[in-house]
Amino acid sequence: MAQMFGVARIGRDAEVRYTASGDAVVSLSLAFEYGKKTDGKKPVQWVDAALWGKRGEAMAPHLLKGQKVGVTLDDVHIETFTKADHSQGHKLVGRVSNIEFAGGPPQQQPQQARQPAPRPAAQPAARQAPDYDSFDDDIPF
Repeated sequence: MAQMFGVARIGRDAEVRYTASGDAVVSLSLAFEYGKKTDGKKPVQWVDAALWGKRGEAMAPHLLKGQKVGVTLDDVHIETFTKADHSQGHKLVGRVSNIEFAGGPPQQQPQQARQPAPRPAAQPAARQAPDYDSFDDDIPF
């Protein structure tokens, strides 16, 4: 089982969904900087991460775009998905085993407080492949 840890910035506000059994699943998009700067910017590795359970549910309102977090990911692996143009894409995914706030509040505050999605009676969490082409590599954190 591959493990990854480091400091990352959250690329978009956390999304809370629930499994059919009522377990919370928080989806995070994490940006890890690595390597040397080129053209004044460090390269970024995006990782889709899932934080399960009550801790994730409690933290979700505070896991906002631009927030710095120290995170440990377990079961890190590459998944293949179909893009909107029907071509294949690849993404790095993992399960959050530990997460801590690593800096002050995000530089951009949300316009309004976000409420978690209501718990469905018996609907499984839907997984959609994110459109990685829409991510901006020049994130203004």
